[in-house]
Amino acid sequence: MRTGKTIPVGISNRHFHLSQDDLERLFGRGYQLTRLRDITQIGQFAAQETLDVIGPAGTITGIRIVGPVRERTQLELAASDAHVLGISPPVRYSGDLDGSACVRLRGPAGEIDLHEGVIIPIRHLHLSPGDAREFGLRNGARVQIAPAQRPQFDTRNEPRPVTFDNVLVRVSPTFVAEFHIDIDEANATGLRNGDPVRITGLSELDRMARKSVITERDVRTAILQGRRIKPVAGAVITPAAKDLAREHGIFDE
Repeated sequence: MRTGKTIPVGISNRHFHLSQDDLERLFGRGYQLTRLRDITQIGQFAAQETLDVIGPAGTITGIRIVGPVRERTQLELAASDAHVLGISPPVRYSGDLDGSACVRLRGPAGEIDLHEGVIIPIRHLHLSPGDAREFGLRNGARVQIAPAQRPQFDTRNEPRPVTFDNVLVRVSPTFVAEFHIDIDEANATGLRNGDPVRITGLSELDRMARKSVITERDVRTAILQGRRIKPVAGAVITPAAKDLAREHGIFDE
């Protein structure tokens, strides 16, 4: 693995990905998202539309939707958001939603109960296939990442350097190289959007993570790349991933 090149930080605030069915139930029949601005990852955009989220302990208003629509509705929160709502979402990959936390959603045309779909996203690194080859990394690898700039020592205002462990590597032709953390992690470490970071090595959890979850998104990426997936012993495969892989003959059994 090569570790010389720097990667910019992308700080992710709380946001939604909606299915078309849920979009219409919340905003009205035939509704389409309105593009507000493009975001870094190719094909994705921040929409003008927002939703309110109601939990057992509180409500958060105005959570922005990220488009385009997806097959399943997903709400990505920081731990501090979950505390406000009074829920305990798992830390998961994007798209790994089975058995995750539930909330109530309120839109301009109605309310729905989201019975699962709320997660705290695992810190992750987006790479294109070319970037992955340059770094010598595979999709699903777990790495350690640290700020590229050395902290200046000052006893009157001490630095708080940090190394991020268990950073999930996600590889797709639509990805732009970026290290994604949530707003809690950014506030705790003093990192800002665009700050450079470096990969410092593989995480000790990388070997264990090879027996991890294969999601629908992993299967879709394999389809786009024209490759097959050989699940390792002990891998957990989500139902949506199983169905899609069976349809396209992606798995090497």
